[in-house]
Amino acid sequence: MVAGKGGKGSRGGKGNAEAPRGRGAAEAVVGQVTGGRAELTPDRERGNAWTLLIDGAPQSHVDLDDPGYLDFAYQRRIGHLIDLVAPARQPLNVVHLGGGAFTLARYTAAARPRSTQQVVEIDAGLVAFVREHLPLDPQARVRVRAVDARAGLAKIPDGWADLVIADVFSGARTPAHLTSAEFLDDVRRALAPTGWYVANLADGPPLAHLRGQIATAASRFGHLAVAADPVVWRGKRFGNAVLVAADRELPVAEFTRRVASDPHPGRVEHGRALADFAGGAAPVADASAVASPEPPPSVFR
Repeated sequence: MVAGKGGKGSRGGKGNAEAPRGRGAAEAVVGQVTGGRAELTPDRERGNAWTLLIDGAPQSHVDLDDPGYLDFAYQRRIGHLIDLVAPARQPLNVVHLGGGAFTLARYTAAARPRSTQQVVEIDAGLVAFVREHLPLDPQARVRVRAVDARAGLAKIPDGWADLVIADVFSGARTPAHLTSAEFLDDVRRALAPTGWYVANLADGPPLAHLRGQIATAASRFGHLAVAADPVVWRGKRFGNAVLVAADRELPVAEFTRRVASDPHPGRVEHGRALADFAGGAAPVADASAVASPEPPPSVFR
């Protein structure tokens, strides 16, 4: 979540409104959910595509006719990792911490049929709103739990997941208890030995949160890579960074090639360059964890 200016990949309780009606629909759909005012706005360039906003902050983009299309740049980068974690079309066990509009679960189901997925989204009202207006494919093997992300993660069996994807925001900030080394200990417990942890991180100058999250992941995993826009790396703008961590070698060269070829090209750092960027930042512990920084208002203009 948190996809402001330049964040789109191709272009820079239940609500009581009418549901999206597909091609030609022109009206926004609005409802009140636990986290605030949810709104689905139609994508004028794609016939059955919608952007989910919570209190004006973009959360997800979904194309119901083409779930393999990822519009937000950070979601496209996570999509690359879903593609690369295993041979093409091989089913996966995936945990999504944070639901939004279930964009990445829909993508996984389309790209890797017969995958088994669990979505953990604390906002039960949002889950109901999305299910009503942007229904999941009934053939997709996606289970949704309306509980806190860390509590839901604790229910995942040891070694079950090929991927744990964390994209959790309360408003526009990642809650503190999902930034710590203890949280990553439970991620590691749920992952298969060859599994990957993927996180959407949001930060701006001076990038202290991003550095701390890199250091925290490095304290628990042997291999890391991070993708972000060049202006974010340079500390010039608030934005998203996608972190992937594992205990096996990552396909960094192919990930780098794909990220560089995106409509909004990004840069991937890993190895010594990434350690140098972290600059000696200390891993985050539960006792000292704080939520990710609030984005400036200009991000969503």
